[in-house]
Amino acid sequence: MSTPSSSLPPRLHGLTPRAVQQVVATAQALEAGRVDEAEAQIGAAIAAFPQQPEVLRLWAGIRSQRGDHEAAIRAIRAAVVQRAGDALYHNTLGTVLAEAGDYDGAIAALRRCCELQPGLAVAWFNLGVLLTRCVRHDEAVTALRRAVELAPAHMQARALLADMLRVANRPAEAAAEYRRILAERPCTGIAWWGLADIRTTRFEEDDVTRMQAALRDARASDDDIVAIGFALAKAFDERGDYAASLGALEQANAVARRRRRWDSAGFDAFMASIREAYAAPPSAGMPQGEGFGREVIFITSLPRSGSTLIEQILASHSAVEGAGELADLPLLIAGESRRRQQPYPRWVGEMSADDWRRLGQAYLDRTAHWRRRRALFTDKLPNNWYYVDAIRRMLPAARIITVRRDPLETCFSCYRQFLYNNEYTRSFADLAGFWRAFDRAVRDGLARHPAHVYESVYEDLVAQPEQRIRALLDFLGLPFEPACLEFHRTERDVRSPSAMQVREPLRRDTARAPRYGALLDPLRRELGLPPAG
Repeated sequence: MSTPSSSLPPRLHGLTPRAVQQVVATAQALEAGRVDEAEAQIGAAIAAFPQQPEVLRLWAGIRSQRGDHEAAIRAIRAAVVQRAGDALYHNTLGTVLAEAGDYDGAIAALRRCCELQPGLAVAWFNLGVLLTRCVRHDEAVTALRRAVELAPAHMQARALLADMLRVANRPAEAAAEYRRILAERPCTGIAWWGLADIRTTRFEEDDVTRMQAALRDARASDDDIVAIGFALAKAFDERGDYAASLGALEQANAVARRRRRWDSAGFDAFMASIREAYAAPPSAGMPQGEGFGREVIFITSLPRSGSTLIEQILASHSAVEGAGELADLPLLIAGESRRRQQPYPRWVGEMSADDWRRLGQAYLDRTAHWRRRRALFTDKLPNNWYYVDAIRRMLPAARIITVRRDPLETCFSCYRQFLYNNEYTRSFADLAGFWRAFDRAVRDGLARHPAHVYESVYEDLVAQPEQRIRALLDFLGLPFEPACLEFHRTERDVRSPSAMQVREPLRRDTARAPRYGALLDPLRRELGLPPAG
């Protein structure tokens, strides 16, 4: 028997008392980041009330966290149809679309949520997060400030605003704000990680004790625990306790993997399908128009490989704007998949030259903002190496720089870095598999498109900076400018883990693997490298 509607909030109408308890427990577990618990709680309710909107909303959140984006979107859209005037449903729609990579749709849903309920701080925060990912910093700051105005105790919003200070090269102010947050809520993981990510500062003596206590705090969510674990690993590394640092990383990554595991077999199949889709030249030819896409310089890499350094060097040139990690290319690819109702790259063979030009023009239209001051701009979203062949067909005159670094250093640096939504970084086996996929894709791209794809090797750049910078500029058809050698003097916003490093001269002492010695032999084995000597 259902509970009388008069005694329940509207969102719970139509549920039995037992189902109400399950739904409430599910919501609490989701809010705390405990996805396993949430999934266990909702099981009976979703079976008994598969169309009840609140059940659908929570189920969508769980499926999204599990990486089952299609099921999540279906569920939340069905719920929104029934609760079109309820802001919370649009907020969940926005977060689900964001997890699926549809940032445009997510921003629209979150703006609708804010219109329906302007006082909902969590919606302003989520909107700020999305705008930040889309490199729309001014809009992001506006949304985040609104979230903090509405909820001064919203520590994640405050921490993200502190991140903006770090982006603007104001590390002392950022650190002070992180510490104010931690004084109020010591288990705020994102604030601990914010301190860790200011590369020019070190943790204080009692910080390790405080972080260890924060891990035991009942208020700490799984997200807090993961972020604190990465920060604690950095503190141990600074003290030279490398075994303890690796232990903290293993624990943090294990918690992250409880929520979502990397589908290595599925990713390998995806990359194989891309190779097959582009095996033959396009029957309809390439988009016409001399120099179409020449304004764009794509910089692709694995994270922590030196791509931010390359962008900083190029952004120091008078002809180049450094735009950062733009989401526009994968958004356009995803949009074409929705339009054709089949996933990428299945539709590649159906594309005409006009279709590719349409996508290329859409990309140029979306990124016009970055050409207001300078003729060229960089797009350094790391995983755009998935789309080298698509770029060549969309924007045939665009240049693509692939950046690589020693595989052991790259993979270990990814493992140590708190990288949002990069689930392949959680284990050595997955990291090695991802590296091999990158290596093959880059080599294939260089072989097929030698005039448009250029490889920059981090270690070579550090060893011979002027020679390598001149070669890079020659590839781009740009004259050498001394400012490119003095890149650390260039003032600009840099939103990446290397923001502090690229504001310093080149260093030769960035390798960390030798300090860990045999402790990293499991990673060496996965990469097919000999053990530490």
